[in-house]
Amino acid sequence: MNLREQIEAQAGKAKEAASVLANTPTDLKNNALLAMAGRIESETAFLIAENKSDLSAGQEKGLAAPLLDRLTLNEKRIGDMAAGLREVAALPDPVGEILKMNRLPNGLQVGKMRVPIGVIGIVYESRPNVTADTAALCIKSGNSVVLRGGSEAIFSNRAIARLLRASCESVGLPPDGV
Repeated sequence: MNLREQIEAQAGKAKEAASVLANTPTDLKNNALLAMAGRIESETAFLIAENKSDLSAGQEKGLAAPLLDRLTLNEKRIGDMAAGLREVAALPDPVGEILKMNRLPNGLQVGKMRVPIGVIGIVYESRPNVTADTAALCIKSGNSVVLRGGSEAIFSNRAIARLLRASCESVGLPPDGV
């Protein structure tokens, strides 16, 4: 399978997951986010080990110190990722929120309601925490997400995404939502 076919296959799976996520109750989305936070914390050693591969490769490539710092995962940063997932879980569910209602001169009532978009594609630099942050916001808003992080963080991003996908699956949501 070539790269184009791989991307199309992943996007197709994300689209299928999006139709499920768009109709997922708030409590189930929140359970997924809380499961993600717990799994991220319980797999801290795994994430740090995967991150060391990225850091070693980055040092060999001669990446600047500030980029290596943004790339680094440690216990505090992993704890912050988990805390961020919990913070998103605590937010009100935006899906179905009515923002504005107007009555037209003919008596028809028209309003604006927040609804999921579907599949969100995100391309981001080499900051592994963005993987969890973006996935959390997309799940909470009833969307699936296709993530493309910087190549310098490939091991960390894959590890985080694997944990997030497993967390979705553990609560009954499609793993292809991430």
